[in-house]
Amino acid sequence: MFFKELYRYRHLLREIVVKNIKIQYRHSVLGVVWTLLEPLLTTLVLVFVFGRLFGGARLAQDPNIINFPIYLLCGRLLFHFFSQSTKRAMKSMKSSASVIKKVRVPKFIYPVANVLSNFVTFLISLVVLVGFVVFFVVAASERNPAPYLTWNLLLAPVPLLILFILSVGVGLIVSTLAVFFKDVEYLYSVFTMTLFYATPIFWSPATMGGSPDRGLMMVLNINPLFAIIEMFRDTVLRGQMIQLRQFVFALVFALVVLVIGIWLFQRKQNEFVLHI
Repeated sequence: MFFKELYRYRHLLREIVVKNIKIQYRHSVLGVVWTLLEPLLTTLVLVFVFGRLFGGARLAQDPNIINFPIYLLCGRLLFHFFSQSTKRAMKSMKSSASVIKKVRVPKFIYPVANVLSNFVTFLISLVVLVGFVVFFVVAASERNPAPYLTWNLLLAPVPLLILFILSVGVGLIVSTLAVFFKDVEYLYSVFTMTLFYATPIFWSPATMGGSPDRGLMMVLNINPLFAIIEMFRDTVLRGQMIQLRQFVFALVFALVVLVIGIWLFQRKQNEFVLHI
């Protein structure tokens, strides 16, 4: 039912996605250029802070990092998409309340459209990553060697697709909860901030001193974002094949979350009008 309705209203979905992207940059002087400039400037700051001031020596000794700026940018781009897309999906029901009360369309269109519009801007921001890869291939140094580019690079869309599925599922769940519980928005902000530091974006398990703690690795092994980001780094940075264990875990986790999100949203959507 969900996918049938999604296909039926695909043209409306496209229009909402285009509208969301236009609204996002309506009052911005730089417009879509900010999609490239923001991750570039943020990455440069994080590279300076964590690569130069704190932990630079340890990071340089970690063979899994290879090139810290690319390592960091891979994690930062993917996590930023997940965080922003789910937050906007969470607020989509309230922000579209006037339309929902007047027009009879599937309500899940709005959170899905918000995730999809963020995914479009995320794909644009990947240009920055391409620029970093090209730069370090041309200007590699002992501190930041060139990434290993192999045919495994063609597998890079796989973790991105899994991340999109996960974001849609989480977006449907939090958008439903936010309608009935006002504090969900604040709690989810705290959750995403905690998740940011609990996911190896600017750090690596091997840099935590000695061998990775068993408890730490247990937390990382149940973190789907860690598996997705590592799969992406394997293809883009390390030139390796995606690890089967990480692929199966991340895909199953994302699909389960999507099914839960669809079920919860469709079960409660008829009550939305009473609360938005």
